[in-house]
Amino acid sequence: MTRLHLHLLSDSTGETLEMLAKASLAQFDDTDVVRHFWPMVRSLQHLERIVDDLKANPGLVLYTLVNSEIRSSLEMRCRQLGLPHVAVLDAVTAALEERLGQQARGRPGKQHQMDEAYFKRVDAIQYTIAQDDGVGFDNWEEADIVLAGVSRTSKTPTSIYLANRGFKVANIPLVVESPPPPALFKLRRPMVVGLTTAPKRLIEIRRNRLLSLNESTTTAYVDEERVEKEVAFARRMFADNGWPVIDVTRRSIEETAAAIIKLHNERSLRERQPQVGPKPI
Repeated sequence: MTRLHLHLLSDSTGETLEMLAKASLAQFDDTDVVRHFWPMVRSLQHLERIVDDLKANPGLVLYTLVNSEIRSSLEMRCRQLGLPHVAVLDAVTAALEERLGQQARGRPGKQHQMDEAYFKRVDAIQYTIAQDDGVGFDNWEEADIVLAGVSRTSKTPTSIYLANRGFKVANIPLVVESPPPPALFKLRRPMVVGLTTAPKRLIEIRRNRLLSLNESTTTAYVDEERVEKEVAFARRMFADNGWPVIDVTRRSIEETAAAIIKLHNERSLRERQPQVGPKPI
């Protein structure tokens, strides 16, 4: 297995760069990648300290630097050391400049500025945490999305992920012996989405959860017949109320959230479209 030293340099938080690197590395199997992460590189002095590590651990350099002086210095040092280096956003920025007819302003961390969208995300996160696990159903009408599903169908982590995307999310566990509050069936503004999973996979997840808590795994919580009834109960509820359903059995949190956002966008588009009907006389 070949070892690769991957150097990631950013003049901001480096979140975008990390995501791009992660997505690209996911296409390769059996890789031994050592990541060297350098965020907030905004001075030549900082860059010089990083160059020492580049010398000691030669590899691939990926960077998002908008300051022309720092960027040129890095590129020069990489050439001197014989290191491949890629400005990962250049192609996209150039294409946008051409189509928009203007030059990029080159402001570090512009996407992280405290604008209206930023405060919307903060508000969404606060709301979502307060409405977790069936709490605060009196406020559910304020939500953008309500997630429903039996225990351990990834409702909470999916809710938090969506909140980070600016959606106010409430979630509720469905329990056969304890019907959900009537408020769930009267919601008008939020989109209710049912999360389901294969019973065998659910039992496996629940058993691992019990083991992590040092609790017995011989409870009804992981009984096969009972779990199948739980899943069937939830599916009937979803069908009876016409709620869209997402099977999370083979989905990551990110994939589940992407499917929910797609459903939400489609719903919003339908609501914005003018109603077609007979012309008034």
